[in-house]
Amino acid sequence: MLETFKRIFVGRPLATTAIEEQRLPKTIALAVFSSDALSSTAYATEEILFVTALGGSSLAIGLSKLVPIAVVVAVLLAIVIVSYRQVIFAYPDGGGAYVVSRENIGELASLVAGASLMVDYVLTVAVSISAGVAAIISIPAFEALRGQRVAVGVVLILGITLLNMRGVKESGRIFAVPTYIYMGVLGALVVYGLTRSYFGHIQGVPFDPKLFDGNRETGGTLGAFLLLKGFSSGAVALTGVEAISNGVPSFRRPESKNAATTLVWMGVLLGGLFFTVSVLAHRLHPYPSEHRTVMAQLGLAVFGNGPLFVALQFATAAILTLAANTAYNGFPSLSSIIAKDGYLPRQLANRGDRLVFSNGIIVLAAAAAALLVAFGGLTNALIPLYAVGVFTSFTLSQWGMVRHHLRLHEPGWRRSAVLNAVGAVATLAVLLIVATTKFSTGAWVPIVVIPMIVLLFKSIHRHYARVATALSVPPDYRPPRRRNTVVVLVGEVHAGVLEALAYAESIAPEHAVAVTVVEQAADADRLHKRWAELAIHVPLETVISPRLDLTEATLAYVGELQRHPDVDVVTVLIPELFVEHWWQHLLHNQSSLILKGKLLFRRGTVVTSMPYRLQA
Repeated sequence: MLETFKRIFVGRPLATTAIEEQRLPKTIALAVFSSDALSSTAYATEEILFVTALGGSSLAIGLSKLVPIAVVVAVLLAIVIVSYRQVIFAYPDGGGAYVVSRENIGELASLVAGASLMVDYVLTVAVSISAGVAAIISIPAFEALRGQRVAVGVVLILGITLLNMRGVKESGRIFAVPTYIYMGVLGALVVYGLTRSYFGHIQGVPFDPKLFDGNRETGGTLGAFLLLKGFSSGAVALTGVEAISNGVPSFRRPESKNAATTLVWMGVLLGGLFFTVSVLAHRLHPYPSEHRTVMAQLGLAVFGNGPLFVALQFATAAILTLAANTAYNGFPSLSSIIAKDGYLPRQLANRGDRLVFSNGIIVLAAAAAALLVAFGGLTNALIPLYAVGVFTSFTLSQWGMVRHHLRLHEPGWRRSAVLNAVGAVATLAVLLIVATTKFSTGAWVPIVVIPMIVLLFKSIHRHYARVATALSVPPDYRPPRRRNTVVVLVGEVHAGVLEALAYAESIAPEHAVAVTVVEQAADADRLHKRWAELAIHVPLETVISPRLDLTEATLAYVGELQRHPDVDVVTVLIPELFVEHWWQHLLHNQSSLILKGKLLFRRGTVVTSMPYRLQA
C-alpha cells in the first residue's frame, strides 16, 4: 500500500543512468535557482519600510530613504554576483561557500559556512511560505484564511516537498511557469506604474490610518541605528544568490558556463526589479501594514481592483511560495556534500528513486514546518533571523576566494583578489550590522544555532572516525574461530519449523537447540509428544512464562546461554510466515519484530529470519 501511494505521488523510479537527462537547461535553471532571490522583490521594500517608517521615524522619512538603500543593496549585489561567478568556475562540483572555505581556509570555517547555509535554506522555506500566505490572504476572496495562516503554510510546504520528490527536472518545469509569469507581471507593474507616475496620471496609494501600523505620517527622526537596521532588512534581497554556486552539477554541460550565465541573468533581473520597485514605492507612498502588503497596495494603485491586480497577487503568492524551491535544490545538495565528508549522517548523501537527495528534502521540510509553527507564520517575525546565515556564508566565501587567488596565481589573480577582498569587507560589514541591529528581535537565534550545528557536525565526524578506527584491519589480523550455538524458536511444530531446523544443522554449529516459550507445563508436554512422534533429533527445551512474554523469556534464555564458557556466539533463528498481500500481515502475530529488534543490540548475538511460504 505504501509503495502504491509512493508511486502515485513521487512517480516511478529512474535508473541511475538517467541522471544526465535530469540536468537543467538555463531557462528552467533560472526559475529553479532564482525563485528565492527574485521573490525577495515582493517583500524587501516592505521590510525596509517596516523599520524606517515606524518607531521614532515616520512614513515620509522612511519613503525618502528607500531609493538610497536600494542603490547600496544593488551595488552589494553586483559585488556578490561577480564573486560567485568566480566560485562557479573555480569549484564546478558545487558546494559554494562550504567547499571554498574547506579548500582555502580550513575545517572550522567550512563547517561554519555549511551550518550558515543550512540555516539560511531552512529560513528560506519558512520565510517564502509565510510571505506567500501573506500575499494569498491579501486577496479579498481569501481573507477568511487569515486565522489559518500556519495551517495553510504547512500544507504548502507539504505540496512543494512532494513536487520536489518527483525530481529536479520535473519540479523545475512546474515551477518555471509561475516564476516567468511573476517577472512579466512585476515588470509590467513597474513600467506602467512609473510611466503613469511621471506623467501625472496616478496620485499614489490612498492612505488608510486604520491599516497603517505606524503612528505618524510626517515628522520624527531617523537615527543611524534605524537606518542601518532598515538597510539590513533590504539586504535580504541577496538571499538565494549563492544557490547557483551550490548546484552547478545540476546544469547541462558545460556546467560552469551555463551556471555563470544564469547567475548573471539572475543578478540583472533581481537588481533591476528590486531597484525599480523601490523607486515606484518612493513615488506612490505605500505604507507598512500587516493587513495589506506593500506589493498589494502598489498593484491596487497602478492596476486598480481588476484582473491585472488579481494576476499580480496570484503571481506574487506563487513566486513567494515557490521561492522555497531554491532551498529544496540547495539544501539537499549541500547536505549531501557535507555528509560525504563525514559531518552529517551518510543517508543524506544517498539519492532516492527519482535521483534527488530525498532524505535531505524531508529533513528540510520538517525543519521549515517546525519553524513556521514556532513563529506563527509571520514574515516579519522570521525576517530578523534570515540574513545572519547568508551573509556569514558570503563573507567566508569571498575571503576563501581571496586565499584561492593568492595560492594559485591564475591569470588576473591580483584584480580578482582585490575584488573578493572588497566583497569580504562589505559582506562582513553587513553581517555585523544585521547581528547588531536585529540581535534583540531574533538575530540572536542563528548566532546561537549555527555554533550548535557546528558542534553537531564535529560530534558526527568523531563518531565516524571512531567507527573507522574500530573497523580498521591491521596487516597481521586474523579473526579467531567462533563457537556458534544455534537457537531455533518454536511456537508450534509445522513445516516451517522443520525447514528452520534443517537450515540450522546445515551451517554446522557447535550446538543446536530448539526452544519454545509456553504458558503452562501442559503445553510443553504436548509439544514434546509431537517432537517425539516426528523423531526430531535436535533437542527441544522449554521455557515456562506465566505471562507468555516471548521477548523477555527468549532474552533471558539467550543471556543464560551466553554465560556458558563454551559459547562464543549465539545465533537465534526465527521461523516466519511469509504472506502474499499487505493486509494479510494484520491477521498474524508480529511479535517477532520486537524480539529481533532487542536481540540485534546484544553483544555476541546473531539474529536470522527463516521465511517460509504457504504452498499454493
